[in-house]
Amino acid sequence: MVAFIVGVVLFALGICISVALHEAGHMVTAKAFGMKVRRYFVGFGPTVFSWRRGETEYGLKWIPLGGFCDIAGMTALDEVTPEEAPRAMWRFKTWKRTVVLSAGSITHFILGFIVLYLMATTMGLPNLAAANPPSDPIIGSISCVRPATNTEELNAPCQPGDPVPAQQAGLLAGDRVTAIGGKQTPTWTDVLAAIKASSGPTPVQVQRNGQAVNLTIDVRRVARLQTDKSVKDVGMIGASQQQPPAVLHYSPLGAVGGTLSFTGSLFAETGQRLIEFPSRIPAVVSAIFGGERDPNTPVSVVGASRIGGEAVEQGLWQLFFYLLASLNFFIGVFNLLPLLPLDGGHIAVAWYERVRDWVRKLRGKVAGGPVDYTKLSSVTMVLVLIGGAVTLLTVTADIVNPIRLP
Repeated sequence: MVAFIVGVVLFALGICISVALHEAGHMVTAKAFGMKVRRYFVGFGPTVFSWRRGETEYGLKWIPLGGFCDIAGMTALDEVTPEEAPRAMWRFKTWKRTVVLSAGSITHFILGFIVLYLMATTMGLPNLAAANPPSDPIIGSISCVRPATNTEELNAPCQPGDPVPAQQAGLLAGDRVTAIGGKQTPTWTDVLAAIKASSGPTPVQVQRNGQAVNLTIDVRRVARLQTDKSVKDVGMIGASQQQPPAVLHYSPLGAVGGTLSFTGSLFAETGQRLIEFPSRIPAVVSAIFGGERDPNTPVSVVGASRIGGEAVEQGLWQLFFYLLASLNFFIGVFNLLPLLPLDGGHIAVAWYERVRDWVRKLRGKVAGGPVDYTKLSSVTMVLVLIGGAVTLLTVTADIVNPIRLP
């Protein structure tokens, strides 16, 4: 229980630090371009303490959930003093506003990459290919052949005297099976089908160290339990397919490429999760009212912290850091969606102004000025309400019916 609590606290702390650094990304880039940053605080609620350095007030709030960065004139509706007006954010060039607005998400991406890089050089990165192993007909291990008509027999270890046809014929781990009984076997599925249909001495051709090797394997017919619970006599030689390693380890230099590749896969997975997000909500509602919780349903910070706690409790630190990196990527991508009040929504408005003014210039008209955010307030409010409702649903589901590690 202590390990679980420590894991929950560490994961929640990791998220809070990530969000605080998100806001720091906005602050640093805004200051670099000369924008007026009034305040940068970590947390929300009453102020614990604060100090002023230059024109910016820094501080800590009592509720350690994220933070905020107050940039003067983020929109033309924001009130600014005469002193702040020339440095109001909305007056700056579109590309500079885009950099500042996207800096928070970029910070999440950098944090996620750093976490994955440190994993790659220490505990290793999960091999995504292991979840969907290739169909290459390469021998991984050699074992015995024996009947197995139930689950207990299927999982029982080999006994002395059990025949090992593959080993007796000289088949080795790493051999690529190219043909069985004169029939080509380009995939492991073809190998299994050919062996199951064979009986007795059978010619097998393999590729070993670039050379073709001809073997004759005595295929044994044995009774085996099938996936549909039936029992059938099938041919077996006692060989299994080579499986990719579950974890990939890298040198400090090699970890750069490995982490970049893994990050690309995570981005693709994050995009797919976002596309599936709306269709998963009904399953969340069902879970709240007693339905089985689908592990693919969205989770809140509460749920992610609980999973992080269970990972620490079970000693699965690799999973803990993988979840932390994945969450950073998800938050970063989600925040760039072109919806207000997300940063991506403000970026979309900024570029709308740029394109609109370009079109007006081509037509011989003057620039149209800043977008009137009051006209977008109703749409923004609807999106805020939807976001709040989804957050409430996921938090509730994560409390009453959480996703648990097996």
